[in-house]
Amino acid sequence: MTERATSPAITPACPLCAATHSVPSSGAPPRTYYRCPVCALIFVAPGERPSAEEERAVYDLHENSPDDLGYRRFLARLCDPLLARLPPASQGLDFGCGPGPTLSVMLEEAGHHMTVFDPFYAPYPERLARNYDVITASEVVEHLHAPGQVLSDLIARLRRGGWLGIMTQRSDGVTDLTRWRYMRDSTHVCFFAKRSFDYLAEQHGLTVTFPRNDVVLLQRR
Repeated sequence: MTERATSPAITPACPLCAATHSVPSSGAPPRTYYRCPVCALIFVAPGERPSAEEERAVYDLHENSPDDLGYRRFLARLCDPLLARLPPASQGLDFGCGPGPTLSVMLEEAGHHMTVFDPFYAPYPERLARNYDVITASEVVEHLHAPGQVLSDLIARLRRGGWLGIMTQRSDGVTDLTRWRYMRDSTHVCFFAKRSFDYLAEQHGLTVTFPRNDVVLLQRR
């Protein structure tokens, strides 16, 4: 009897770089995770990501506001290194601002001109068609189901010399992913490593800087 050939298991394409040979990875149960060998992104299996309604229910519980000094100190991790680099009166977009926009307020207080976008709380697509000197995404990229497309679109809106400022916890140095608190948030579906951002910079011709372990600044040349 001739043995029947078996086809290799089909794994989902990486949502950042589109590589099709990601491998299963450990992570907080009960979800299924994959790690991309090209860009090192760890991502949740597509069928196990939350729906838009489930995401919104979680975000509605957030109580962030410009009046919260602790939240301001947290956002300063991204705001301060940007302020050290931005020219005066820059035009900016805070992408994924959430129900209580605060980073945009902090940048406006420093003399910059900001607008906001959020698919749930500030859904104004015309703002994504403008060009900016700075775009911020604080605690946003880990929620994106299609980070490659979204980040490419944002980079395309940067003027020459403009900055994309991102804050997210990176998987580098995490010894036990199954116990990593960041993976236990049901709305977190993509987990970036330093190599993920190096890949992004290389693909789009950007200069990349890591001023803090959870902050990355990408500049369009």
